[in-house]
Amino acid sequence: MNAPALLGVRHHGPGSARAVRAALEWLRPRAVLVEGPSEADKIVHCAADQGMRPPVALLAHAAEDPGRAAFWPFAAFSPEWAAIRWALAHGAEVRFIDLPAAHTLAAPGTAGRDGPDGAAGPPPDPLALLAGAAGHDDPERWWEDAVEHRDGGRPGDGGPDDDPLGPFRAVAEAMAALRSAPEGGPAGDETSPADAGPPDPRDDAVREAHMRLRLREAVKEFGHEVAVVCGAWHVPALAVRRHLAADRRTLKGLPKVRTEISWVPWTHRRLARSSGYGAGIAAPGWYAHLYAAPDRPVERWLATVARMLREEGRPVSSAHVIESVRLAETLAALRGRPLPGLTETTDAVRAVMCDGSDVPLALVRDRLVIGDDLGEVPDTAPATPLQRDLARLQRALRLKPEAGVQDKELDLRKNTDAERSRLLHRLRLLDVDWGAPRASRTGLGTFREAWRLSWRPELAVRLAEAGVWGTTVEAAATARAEAAAREADRLADLTTLAERCLLAALPTALPVVLGALADRAALDTDVGHLAEALPALVRSVRYGDVRRTDTAALDDVAAGLADRIFVGLPTACAGLDRDAAREMRGHVDAVHRAVALLDRPGVGDRWTAVLTTLAEREHLPGEVRGRVARLLLDEGTLTADRTARLLGRALSPAVAPADAAAWIEGFTGGTEPGGGLLLLHDERLFGLIDTWLNGITADAFTDVLPLLRRTFSDYEPALRRAIGERVANGPATGPTRVDTGPAWDPERAAAVLPTMRLLLGPDDEGEEERAIQPTAAARQLMDIRPDFTGGGAR
Repeated sequence: MNAPALLGVRHHGPGSARAVRAALEWLRPRAVLVEGPSEADKIVHCAADQGMRPPVALLAHAAEDPGRAAFWPFAAFSPEWAAIRWALAHGAEVRFIDLPAAHTLAAPGTAGRDGPDGAAGPPPDPLALLAGAAGHDDPERWWEDAVEHRDGGRPGDGGPDDDPLGPFRAVAEAMAALRSAPEGGPAGDETSPADAGPPDPRDDAVREAHMRLRLREAVKEFGHEVAVVCGAWHVPALAVRRHLAADRRTLKGLPKVRTEISWVPWTHRRLARSSGYGAGIAAPGWYAHLYAAPDRPVERWLATVARMLREEGRPVSSAHVIESVRLAETLAALRGRPLPGLTETTDAVRAVMCDGSDVPLALVRDRLVIGDDLGEVPDTAPATPLQRDLARLQRALRLKPEAGVQDKELDLRKNTDAERSRLLHRLRLLDVDWGAPRASRTGLGTFREAWRLSWRPELAVRLAEAGVWGTTVEAAATARAEAAAREADRLADLTTLAERCLLAALPTALPVVLGALADRAALDTDVGHLAEALPALVRSVRYGDVRRTDTAALDDVAAGLADRIFVGLPTACAGLDRDAAREMRGHVDAVHRAVALLDRPGVGDRWTAVLTTLAEREHLPGEVRGRVARLLLDEGTLTADRTARLLGRALSPAVAPADAAAWIEGFTGGTEPGGGLLLLHDERLFGLIDTWLNGITADAFTDVLPLLRRTFSDYEPALRRAIGERVANGPATGPTRVDTGPAWDPERAAAVLPTMRLLLGPDDEGEEERAIQPTAAARQLMDIRPDFTGGGAR
């Protein structure tokens, strides 16, 4: 080698990766220099570990501010990764030559930045300019034809790629021509005036000055047996001769921070351009396939597509695959392409396998063209103590992180599932939202939890940030909860925090949170704030039943809050405008549900007395009085006759139509279902509302119409249709209440309870599972099943 070999590449391209590998096999350099942060030299050896499986990324973050971080991703088909693996396998020195992360992270606006730029470089896009010069209007398609579909060239095969460096020389000449153009970028001396201020570490001129210095060091140590793998845009800047002093002046005065660097798993989805990654590509899954299957890539790809569609229940046969291959090849020939590309294979899949529909094709794009492949990093790679503790817990609990969405149902009566729940809740306290709670599919009570898990690479940054709180997940979550308790300004935030501490099983943090909660509750006199805080506190008390946690202190605080709400609620409901009344109605609903769960003698009776007082006070907002009347009616405290009298009073001519409509909205709306059914089946209430509506003047009707539309639009279409039919049939006649059949028979109802226990399992109180022997009545009921031999039932 008479000079260092400059191999300009596109950062994530299988053709570039094969070309780099072939060039290195031919050159056999003693040192390989790769674009990337210089700090990574000390951990590059991890890439040779058998447990390292791309896609992976270098993660650098500021030691004092872990949120300031940058990634340098590598896929199996990344040319830099191919160069690193070749060098490590052949005993060559590997060094990263880009500007250290200590400088790039010191620049403003670098938090969460993805490290390497693309081959496209800064605007104007060199890839688009080269494609346009070649007569192509699609840069991606031109690059695919010119580079990605090449075999990578092997010396001595007698073909056009006999010189493995030929493609790199061509790319270098093209980039040099673009950079020499007026709009192409800096071509002269990149030194800055003395009064220009400190240089920006993100500028290409600064980065390339550092690359040249690193290249000089390597040449001085290894001679010219050096190969450089970098973005094609930088090759002309590395080929030009510069004065050493000029490059040092360019780097003088750079800001700097102390950094830490590690390897983290990455995903194909985050390599996609749609993720916002600056060097992203349109189809990482397709590129991974091209790199892994250089022989017959089209046939193998379409066979993979067919297998995936069959797994989704579509009838795709081998004949479909054969016809798709023929169609893709025909389309490539008609379009003048050397091989079918992603466009041709996609068109063939749509026409042959998807019957022209884009619906199954969207699944192909999501799962295969982009994909959810998640890389792996070995235990030997450097990591923070918190990362190591999380990895240990993931192995112990058999809870492997995956890039795709993963739904899990946890039974908290089982030790492993209970520990999984604690881990996920602790991570959420640290803002590492690997899992998100969701509504349980079975809805069998508080002993079950449903989670939706999805590991995203950026969670590694949040985990690094959380490392300031502790070296283990439990210790970090405890410290974070205690700090949040000291910083909380709202009572509802503290009760929510107490709930989260119970879910995460943090007994050390709970006393701190409860102390802050008691102090805040003693000073807060706003009934709305107290009503916001009570539900989470009562839920926390209930969690003790399932998680075997002593919640006596929480129970006392919850009872005290409830008493203060009971005393202050009637006064707090007075003088509210429409928006405040609607908010207060929500508070009343929340307190009502919380009181039902609060196991304290006399609490329910006192709450019923408060509701009765609110229902009778005519000066309160109609929405609150209507809602309270509905709650009392549902509980059985308020009779239908008394409800009809309250409704008649609310809809009397002396009441403004807007206030009457608000009463109806409160009575029939809210969070509890069934308001519409009540109107449909209780003819007295229905008749009162119907009469009131008929008596409203035209001007007043215009004012109340929005309220009524908002109320009745929440009903199901079938219910609205049934109410409309009743109105169309005219005034109802007959009894005031619909006959619902024979009276309640407790003995007949009790006969079905054993069977219900068998179907639903143990109750929600958290006792251990136990076998329930069906009674004779239950066995008799269970034996009633279809007889497929003779029809009927037995």
